[in-house]
Amino acid sequence: MMKVYEDWFDDDAEDFDVRIDEYEISSSPNDFNVSTIFSFIKSGAVKIPGFQRHFVWDIKRSSKLIESLLLGLPVPQVFLYEEAKNSFLVIDGQQRLMSIYYFVKQRFPRPEKRAELRAIFDAESGDIPDEVLQDDRYFVPFNLKLPAPIPGPKSRFDGLNYSTLGEFKVAFDLRTVRNIIVKQTSSEEDDSAVFEIFNRLNSGGVNLTPQEIRASLYHSSFYEVLQRINNKPAWRHIVGREDADIHMKDVEILLRSFAMLVMSDKYAPSMTKFLNIFSRKCRGLDSSQVTYLERLMDEFGKVAAKLPARAFYNQGNSRFNISLFESIFVAACGSAFKERNLEVKQFAVEHLASLKSDVNFTGASSEGTSKSENVATRIGIARALLGG
Repeated sequence: MMKVYEDWFDDDAEDFDVRIDEYEISSSPNDFNVSTIFSFIKSGAVKIPGFQRHFVWDIKRSSKLIESLLLGLPVPQVFLYEEAKNSFLVIDGQQRLMSIYYFVKQRFPRPEKRAELRAIFDAESGDIPDEVLQDDRYFVPFNLKLPAPIPGPKSRFDGLNYSTLGEFKVAFDLRTVRNIIVKQTSSEEDDSAVFEIFNRLNSGGVNLTPQEIRASLYHSSFYEVLQRINNKPAWRHIVGREDADIHMKDVEILLRSFAMLVMSDKYAPSMTKFLNIFSRKCRGLDSSQVTYLERLMDEFGKVAAKLPARAFYNQGNSRFNISLFESIFVAACGSAFKERNLEVKQFAVEHLASLKSDVNFTGASSEGTSKSENVATRIGIARALLGG
């Protein structure tokens, strides 16, 4: 179960204000036919980003889309982001693309199984195993459901499936859907333009958080570890919440803390850009490096387990203090990380209380928390408190 926590952490909102220059992005239209679209999805060349909702259309709405394609009617265009050659992320158009995929597969997902199917779909890199596809616990036959208008005759396609289209099957396979391919053309390592493309085109009336976008753009074994840590009891004790946040604010705290541990000497605003660069670099970590970071957090968690509940919260306002946590984390784990061991420095509630009452620390935590000098001040004070 995941919940949304409004104002549960105490920090400046992440400074996500990106300007796109004309030369940074390009977009081009491509008319892919249905057969090509199906092949792209099946092969994993077209992927659904992790932050997007599950497939939510009912069989009637999906049937109307298929009928429009059979009749040669125009359908809304799809937006894809080209992250590499023959590798695309869906920015807008998931429901349309998955309707086509399921129709060709001749199976329609049961509503109560869609979250589980999404996990299977992602794990299989774009396809669903036949044993799952044919399992009636997960799917029902995808026969077009096109109710007749009143008054009016029933659609000639009502009740048909992909294999019974007859003379219309070839035409359907060759029917095209306009796809707009967008990509970043600049060499910016933080992918700022891509961030803004996702934010503008896939908001659907709800603003995406930077971490939700990162979860798709920078998926890696390191990000899988972040998700795993986020569900561990030790981390849930630290953040003081039993359930994970639906917008990944807790995952972002983990990311930010690791980024400060590894790259605090290279930190420069904005925080968004810094975390993007770090996320991108972490895609190159090998399994031993990722495992080490997870074990280091586990050791930190053992020390933090001795603290009372919500020890990292501000006094009097029930907000998790990110600046306090990341400073203690870097100070406690810095030497261990430098030596590549797991000897995390001990800390206690008294250390946290000392930082909370330190005027220099609180001053660097109250305004402009993402300024370089304030970040350095907070970490420096915490290091001195824990003995280097």
